Amino acid sequence: MKNRTGDHAGEALRRIAEAYPEAQVELRFHNPLELLVATILSAQCTDKRVNQITKTLFLNYPDVAAYATANLEELEEAVRPSGFFRQKAKNIKACCADIVERHNGAVPSGMEELTSLAGVGRKTASVLLAVAFDTPAIAVDTHCRRVSQRLGLTIENNPEKVEHDLQELYSKELWADITRLFIWHGRYTCKSRTPLCQECVLPDMCPWYLDMIA
Repeated sequence: MKNRTGDHAGEALRRIAEAYPEAQVELRFHNPLELLVATILSAQCTDKRVNQITKTLFLNYPDVAAYATANLEELEEAVRPSGFFRQKAKNIKACCADIVERHNGAVPSGMEELTSLAGVGRKTASVLLAVAFDTPAIAVDTHCRRVSQRLGLTIENNPEKVEHDLQELYSKELWADITRLFIWHGRYTCKSRTPLCQECVLPDMCPWYLDMIA
């Protein structure tokens, strides 16, 4: 499968945007810290479950200092339903300790600063940049990668390489839209095991689908 041209990429994004005017990041948050914590919890966990957890979590841990000084066992118990709760609690506590120590308690707004925090990878940082800070960034999660591959926008599997290919195809002002729209399309239509191709707005320009029905 070869990479497609910018025209192909632009038309794909246009159709997805028209199909999902309601598309948005489904994690509930009120500030960058809450989005950071929710995104860490979302690994291998549905946004719906994360939102159930954070409804209480955000009340009990209202700021960075609360997480940084939290009793680890209590924090583990609070995030247990998200799965991998010990590692997630450890990352949240260490990450917030870094923010207190190195950033005066404010969540940083740069890629380098964010990815230097304990437990924060490029995808999490990109979500923060695109959603909380309105900064051009593409968050490549499993949905975004799958949609990009099936549409022939990339042949890569590595998320950073997928991100690079998408950045080459789209102008910066569209990067945040890609994060929002590709994830939504992948979650609700272009599913991994049971894609709803008959409901998709892209069948005539999707190499994966065209190969499948050939």
